[in-house]
Amino acid sequence: MKTKLLLLAMIAAVLAGCATQSTAWNNRIGTYTFDQAIIDLGPPDKSAKLTDGRRVAEWITRYNGGGGTAIVSGFGSYPGGVGFIQSTGPQYYESKLRLTFTTNNILSAWVKN
Repeated sequence: MKTKLLLLAMIAAVLAGCATQSTAWNNRIGTYTFDQAIIDLGPPDKSAKLTDGRRVAEWITRYNGGGGTAIVSGFGSYPGGVGFIQSTGPQYYESKLRLTFTTNNILSAWVKN
């Protein structure tokens, strides 16, 4: 019973952390600078300056989801047999954070996917 409560508490903490992350970016609009973003996140993976002077920067985080192997088919008889194995290869996931800064390098908008 204690294990279930601990597990539920951990899940709640993770979900609260995810919600807090979104709220933190909303709270930074108007005060967070491009220089602070570089200090916190490192240099952006992509950055572009728009014709109106705004700057759009994107940070990409890649996660390795591991790989897998699937047995496709097989045939044979005891004690030997033949089978075919197909590897599904590594799976990668990306998370992108796009921050838009004003002409004064102040955060004006953000998108995360």
